[in-house]
Amino acid sequence: MSTDRTTPGEAAPRASVSVVVPTYREAENLPHLVDRLAAVARGERLRLDLTIVDDDSRDGTAELVRARPEDWVRLVVRTTDRGLSQAVLEGLRQAEGDVLVCMDADLSHPPETIPRMLEKLVQGADFVIGSRYTDGGSTADDWGFLRWVNSRVATWLALPLTHVSDPMSGFFALRRSTFEAGRAFNPVGYKIGLELVVKCRCERVVEVPIHFADRRFGESKLTLAQQLLYLRHLWRLYIYKFGLFTPLVQFLVVGVVGTIVNLALLTALSAAEAGPRSAVALSIFGAMAANFVLARRFDAATRARPLVGQLLSYVTATLPGALVNCGVTLAAAARFPAWPLQGAALVGIAAGAVFNLAASRYLTFKAKHVRAGRDPGARD
Repeated sequence: MSTDRTTPGEAAPRASVSVVVPTYREAENLPHLVDRLAAVARGERLRLDLTIVDDDSRDGTAELVRARPEDWVRLVVRTTDRGLSQAVLEGLRQAEGDVLVCMDADLSHPPETIPRMLEKLVQGADFVIGSRYTDGGSTADDWGFLRWVNSRVATWLALPLTHVSDPMSGFFALRRSTFEAGRAFNPVGYKIGLELVVKCRCERVVEVPIHFADRRFGESKLTLAQQLLYLRHLWRLYIYKFGLFTPLVQFLVVGVVGTIVNLALLTALSAAEAGPRSAVALSIFGAMAANFVLARRFDAATRARPLVGQLLSYVTATLPGALVNCGVTLAAAARFPAWPLQGAALVGIAAGAVFNLAASRYLTFKAKHVRAGRDPGARD
């Protein structure tokens, strides 16, 4: 609609802004989103356009967009290689604005924050995130404990890649030139913002506080399968940024797998009505076994050593950390009885992680770095 754009005689508008929204069965939310974007464009005199990238929802999205009067709204329907991250990349490539903004269609991201995000780009930021966790940010009141823990753990796992408080956010802005400078995009899952921060080499990442609201219509797309894809995505980004076999990547991968095994066994044993002490102990030792197998897999030299002897050495070295994990988990469960046992287990896992890292890295899986035939004091 022409009323949503700058008219003759008005002050010069800001840089043109392209908003990209990936959708799958979000037809109920889209009219509200378009109306709020239109209000922001009018109020701020923005040259704004909206690209809706739909993964062939067949829920009336196409008909809805065709029926809208706005000439700045367009629809791209994808029928192959579907997925949120790929949809966002497609939209960003087709967008024409000087500034690119990505947000969700479910009304959890407030369009009214876009002008402040644009200001941060003008002030020199490479990448601006609409953040739930920075000072002034918030989430809906009915977020459950497990949802909060899931978000926090996912954030912690991304810390080696970026130190912002909410790297999981799907609400972000960047310049077109920053996006075009990115290389080797290869995302899986739904955390495309983290992919762009790493692959576009964004050094000045700034957060703007938002209130993250619950969706009004439709169903959440966050499933266990999506969370597993997130771990796969992290693995790819670790390799891209740090290389395949660095100690950091090894530690992160082993730690993530151990945590997943621990929580999965704990959930299964609790469902089988095992006692808390037994469930916690068995889940910890199951995670230890998974960690041993994976750590041995990382280092080809150690696989030549006898398996039984190395296993005994590993158990001896990591048993104190496992006992710390167990004790802290049970203490947290007793101190906070309203918590699910999995929440207490995460506290215990964190308490034992530092000891286990040191023990497994420097005792059981220590490696000799002096090359044969050279002076041990010589530098590489």
